[in-house]
Amino acid sequence: MSVFKNRPALRWLVPVAATAVVIGGGAAIGTLGAAADPALPPRSAAQLLVDLQTAQVDGFSGTVVQRADLGLPALASLAGSGSSDLTALASGTHTLRVWYAGPDRARVALLGTLGESDFVRNGADLWTWRSQDNTATHYTLPGTAGQGPGTATGKIPAGLPSTPQEAADQALAAIDPSTEVTVGRAATIAGRHAYELILRPRDTTSLVDQIRVAIDSREHVPLRFEVFAAGTEKPAFEMAFTQVDFDRPGDSHFTFNPPPGTQVTEGTDHPVRQKPRGDSAAPDGLSTVGTGWTTVLVGRPPAGGATGPALGGAPAAGAANGAPAELMNGLLDAFPKVSGDWGGGRLFTTKLVNVLLLDDGRVLAGAVTPQRLYEVAKGLN
Repeated sequence: MSVFKNRPALRWLVPVAATAVVIGGGAAIGTLGAAADPALPPRSAAQLLVDLQTAQVDGFSGTVVQRADLGLPALASLAGSGSSDLTALASGTHTLRVWYAGPDRARVALLGTLGESDFVRNGADLWTWRSQDNTATHYTLPGTAGQGPGTATGKIPAGLPSTPQEAADQALAAIDPSTEVTVGRAATIAGRHAYELILRPRDTTSLVDQIRVAIDSREHVPLRFEVFAAGTEKPAFEMAFTQVDFDRPGDSHFTFNPPPGTQVTEGTDHPVRQKPRGDSAAPDGLSTVGTGWTTVLVGRPPAGGATGPALGGAPAAGAANGAPAELMNGLLDAFPKVSGDWGGGRLFTTKLVNVLLLDDGRVLAGAVTPQRLYEVAKGLN
């Protein structure tokens, strides 16, 4: 499984998730060798990048611990640690079990104190299951009906990467001169020796100070992934294997049989949609401004979402009879008002991502400073 896969969608994902940083081609790679553990021979940053590019594993399984400390408001972290709801991944500490046996066979289980949520991919079949309400949804992935193993497209959906490998794949999709790449100190992760690759943006308008990727010294795949926000000493986001086995998991791990009493729904709106290869555009209704670490995503909330008084637009759909719309507008009212020669709106801030909600309903987001968002907003007028 190559770490560098063709994933055009990553070019628009960056502004929303600071862990997925798009950084185009041709980096100025540091020549600093690893101050390696005596058990590891020194390797340069260039050699480690080649290791990542050429890494191939038939399968693996393991336990991943993920922690997010983005500085989100209290209301945004009500799910918090111990929840098995995907939205909880944005805050607190969480445990996932992962199994991988090729691009069309994968399973991720988000474990919580009150239950778990599973995503199971087996060929053309994709299952999602929540133990808390004992519900499951089955999808038949597009373009896979009647095809054999290995021909399916798509991947298990998740709001954040489910393994250090996927997180690193997103961060290392490409490298350009805006990024300083060096080697850190060797480490031991999940009982395995690893080198450390450090990516640091040269542009000071990025909220990211550095990304650290610990790379297995034998299998050349990431074992730990850390993102440090500017001005902080502890990771704002990190995920790492606490246990990993590189033997290919058996087929039984990817066969999902709904437990007794499960309410099963046949999905009609596929959770996985891919654009043709080579299409680097943002998803429908979204656009990007800029490149690399300072890319800003521009779009509008989906129809029926929270707009109205909170964003200066027309009342949200269902606001008259729907408490959810009123609640969302109330939450938006809690964000500070900002204005300038670019217009006005409200600003939502975290350690790694800032979001500017313009009065005309447009939304700008990126792993950048508020000043960068204001600059982009002025250019949209």
